[in-house]
Amino acid sequence: MRAGRLTSRACPLSAFTLWQMSNAYIVGADMIKFGKYPDRSPFQLAAEAALLALDDAGLTIKDVGAVYAGSTFNAASMVAQRMMQLIGQTGAPCINVSNACAAGATAVRQAVLAVKSGEYDVVLAVGAEKNPRGLLASPPSDGPPAEGLFGSIATPAIFAEAGMIHANRYGTTIEQFAKVAVKNHHHSTMNPKAAYQIETPLEEVLASEVIAWPLTKLMCSPNVDGAAAVIIVSEKKARELGLARAVRIRGSALMSEPFEQRSPEMFNPNDVTRLAAATAFEMAGMGPEDLDLVELHDCFATAEILHYENLGLCGEGEAGRFIDSGATQFHIIRMGSKSEYV
Repeated sequence: MRAGRLTSRACPLSAFTLWQMSNAYIVGADMIKFGKYPDRSPFQLAAEAALLALDDAGLTIKDVGAVYAGSTFNAASMVAQRMMQLIGQTGAPCINVSNACAAGATAVRQAVLAVKSGEYDVVLAVGAEKNPRGLLASPPSDGPPAEGLFGSIATPAIFAEAGMIHANRYGTTIEQFAKVAVKNHHHSTMNPKAAYQIETPLEEVLASEVIAWPLTKLMCSPNVDGAAAVIIVSEKKARELGLARAVRIRGSALMSEPFEQRSPEMFNPNDVTRLAAATAFEMAGMGPEDLDLVELHDCFATAEILHYENLGLCGEGEAGRFIDSGATQFHIIRMGSKSEYV
């Protein structure tokens, strides 16, 4: 990786062995339209997404061998089991995962490993969330957290701090951070299931209310409700269903933050991301130069800028110029009477 400092040395050999021995495929995926659902439970949202994904795969809940459900604020409510009460209780094991922003991705990864182990041929992974109002923060701990002494444990402040460190090191400007929001809001206009499908010009993003410098309100993801689901199957089941629509999962890595003697960020989102990315690339036998499309977690505009470098999409300190180049935006190609986004 061009921008990475870490290798995948922490990944267990058994994970690579399992990845080489068997394949897992996505054969169905869907999501509900994100938004505010005051009259619906997270279990209802999960159920809708699960049924959409099953329909996409041409399967029913009776075909599912196991269920993994990811949620942060609703996991204690046993989303998987209560979702199954709505769509069909088959006796399949239900596992609930709570892992902050990675809860849904963790549920998918566990579903993949369950298929790769050979125990199941069809596994459903679903993520569902009913977010609370206001700024999201960690629950109170025993005694004052170190980060709270310097700023705030609310997520906008955490990622604002990380963005300002990048700006101090490399000269990244607030306009470059804001361009992430401009681009992503533009992309939302092409997605009928996005909560807000609106254009936000650069001037509007910069002029919106400051939440935590340099993050303005339009550079922060809104607290909305939503759910998404995927169907993971074995190679045997994928061949039975037809491989034409099956998507092979080449690599998936889950890591925690490595120890640092000293770090200017009270929460460092960089090294853990680089470690996970390096491991996933090694599993897949490819690198960032092989990617054609990246779906990047953009909870805040500063986070996306940081992750350009963390994923090796550009060199160290080059993320600001990378967003300026337009390389991360869909472009329209006109072909006669047709238009395609690339």
